[in-house]
Amino acid sequence: MRLTATEKHEIIQQVTRSELGVKRTLEAYGISRSTFYKWYQNYLEKGFDGLKPKQRLTNRQWNSIPDNQKDLVVELALDHPELSSRELAFKITDEQAIYISESSVYRILKQRGLIAAPNHILIAASNEFKDKTQFVHQMWQTDFTYFKIIGWGWYYLSTILDDYSRYIIHWELCDSMKAEDVKRTVNTAIAKARLKTKHKPKLLSDNGPCYVSNELKTYLKDQLKMKQVHGKPMHPQTQGKIERYHRTMKNVVKLNHFYHPEELIQALNEFVENYNNKRYHESLNNLTPADVYYGRSDKILEQRAIIKQKTIAKRRQLYNQEKILNL
Repeated sequence: MRLTATEKHEIIQQVTRSELGVKRTLEAYGISRSTFYKWYQNYLEKGFDGLKPKQRLTNRQWNSIPDNQKDLVVELALDHPELSSRELAFKITDEQAIYISESSVYRILKQRGLIAAPNHILIAASNEFKDKTQFVHQMWQTDFTYFKIIGWGWYYLSTILDDYSRYIIHWELCDSMKAEDVKRTVNTAIAKARLKTKHKPKLLSDNGPCYVSNELKTYLKDQLKMKQVHGKPMHPQTQGKIERYHRTMKNVVKLNHFYHPEELIQALNEFVENYNNKRYHESLNNLTPADVYYGRSDKILEQRAIIKQKTIAKRRQLYNQEKILNL
């Protein structure tokens, strides 16, 4: 990825001021030390001008993004301000049949002043699980979270999430958190998923009173033939997917006040519809949960690869045509 002089200068300032040390800071940026010290030496010798790229014989690289496609990126970013540069890149590929990389989308938006530069360095911890699920309906995650409705009191959201696809199979708003509520939620999820075989998904939950009750344990084992799995006490990472979903959902839904349960139900309906069918998930190869749940993944990824090849070939052709005209 080619960086501008401004971006190089920003990185030099971050590295020289960082308390993490040069090596760890550069690792966070994904930049080698040899590259950084080359920039730094040029900066010491020539100042900011030393960070500028050398003048090329031609004014345009063969893989340059045409101005009309750059304008398209900005237009879509303004129409969908809730999308990150990553989500926007894949939206353009899927809906416009044009390949523009995530880094290019980010760079275009930053050049147009639509993205502010970070003033600190974030280093994310690993969130990988040792034993990952391999297919849909291998394991479901379930949990409660709560909302307060003005004038009505507390309501509790019970959700069933497919561990492999992160697809929300079923949710319902309850006025309590009892084993009966869990049983009803699971039964409806099974009906929606149309599971008719004897092999039901494992059900992963925390150790809340309703989940460890003998009533639920007996019902799952004897009536539904489902194996129940509990996360380790005081270790919420086991339910990390549904916990993460709840945080994402609440960051959107809780922006509004609700004065009737139906208002909250409508807001949850809209969020789940967007989450399942429109939101690109980074851990799912930038597919939606519905794409994975309904088995569309391979076809979409194959189509994206074709679009990428065609876009790059078209840019090369355009470059060669301009080169011939300039001779």
